[in-house]
Amino acid sequence: MPPPSPTSDSTPRALPCAPADADIFLSEPTPGVLEAVKSLAGPMHVLGAGGKMGLHLCLMLQRALTAAGRPGEVTAISRFTTLRARDDFERNGVRTLACDLADELALARLPDAPTLFFLAGVKFGTASNPDLLQQVNRDLPARVADRFRSSRIVAFSTGCVYPFVPPASGGARESTPVDPIGAYALSCVQREEAFAEASRNYGTPVVFIRLNYSVEFRYGVLVDVAQKVRARQPIDVTMGYVNVIWQRDALAHVIQSAALAASPAIPLNVAGPEIVTVRSVASRFGEMFGVPVAFTGHEAPTAWLNDATMAHERFGEPEASVEQMMTWIAAWLDSGAPLWGKPTAFENRAGNY
Repeated sequence: MPPPSPTSDSTPRALPCAPADADIFLSEPTPGVLEAVKSLAGPMHVLGAGGKMGLHLCLMLQRALTAAGRPGEVTAISRFTTLRARDDFERNGVRTLACDLADELALARLPDAPTLFFLAGVKFGTASNPDLLQQVNRDLPARVADRFRSSRIVAFSTGCVYPFVPPASGGARESTPVDPIGAYALSCVQREEAFAEASRNYGTPVVFIRLNYSVEFRYGVLVDVAQKVRARQPIDVTMGYVNVIWQRDALAHVIQSAALAASPAIPLNVAGPEIVTVRSVASRFGEMFGVPVAFTGHEAPTAWLNDATMAHERFGEPEASVEQMMTWIAAWLDSGAPLWGKPTAFENRAGNY
């Protein structure tokens, strides 16, 4: 089937950067980040840096610290066997350490770091391997929290620790009690509990990042929907409502959140300012690509939704609007540039992956 015409509607559509420069575009420090790093103690470790967000986090930190006259204070730590290769970091000037964090001796040998960003975790393929969830999402964070008890820790979590809520609620807030649905979400609550225990026992300042859902050119909820629309595949709207945030905006809030880390540990929602409907997103992509859109299912009355008012009031609202994200993603698909090929499975309401 031939691809849709890239001029299916009258909306001007162009990439904001060359595809080869996407990582540089996504890691440009915001003014808030440039200011925030001035008060963060270095050196800084990014553990689990080899996934979808680690490179951009390292680059944003590195660029902001260099602007502050503190180059070379970021170390990316990973096995570098998942998405990102070690060379992706080193050719951009980020120091790396190859380490299997599950190896207790290797973890113990890591150098100290006053500021730590923890990104390690596992999700997909765990429905048939519950031991992996325990090992990576519960046991490993407990060991990391103990090893880096003297650090300031920003630990990535997920909005899936909350219960489903109706869209009219505006989304779960940080005060909403956790109520995990499925084994993955439960393991993420246990990850938070591991860091929270270290915070209580040692006074470690910790902030949990409850993220819903980061998007860039190559992956994310909007990419998933856009691909299906463009391929004329039906869109399941049972999980009918989502939050989305552009990856640069998400990481800017993540870096600035380090200043909020406290003991006892605190959560922080990171998400876009609005709740969007999957149906409206698919319909808009249909207009962009000039193709009809078919839907299956009916919108459930609830979804995983976050209210990120606290972060927006503290750090400012995200710069990229949903329409801007969709325009960039449509242009990326039109260009034929590569995707990560890692669907989010946001449609899954059972919580097992």
